[in-house]
Amino acid sequence: MFVTIYHNPRCTKSRQTLALLEQRGIKPKVIEYLVTPPTEAELKRLLKLLGLSPRELLRRKEEEYTRAGLDRPDVTDAQIVRAMVKYPRLIERPIVVSGNKAALGRPPENVLKII
Repeated sequence: MFVTIYHNPRCTKSRQTLALLEQRGIKPKVIEYLVTPPTEAELKRLLKLLGLSPRELLRRKEEEYTRAGLDRPDVTDAQIVRAMVKYPRLIERPIVVSGNKAALGRPPENVLKII
């Protein structure tokens, strides 16, 4: 099984999710998305796999959220996606992908349904 985790090693939930996968014998491809942000196309694919809108995957407590003007209700999905690509800290984490399924590791056990 090929599994990928979009990971932030400074995030407790991300570390817990990675550990959960490893405890189950899964050695995922680890993408530190703050170092290697997803492209716009990759982010759109992840959103589709997750079944979430861009706003649902958006971290609202980051400084970039307000700086990018994302707190306005008239901001479009396309604008949110572009902001997430430019400021990857705005992407909720961790995201785990297995085949054509994805899950947000909040809580970490959410990923068990796709592996």
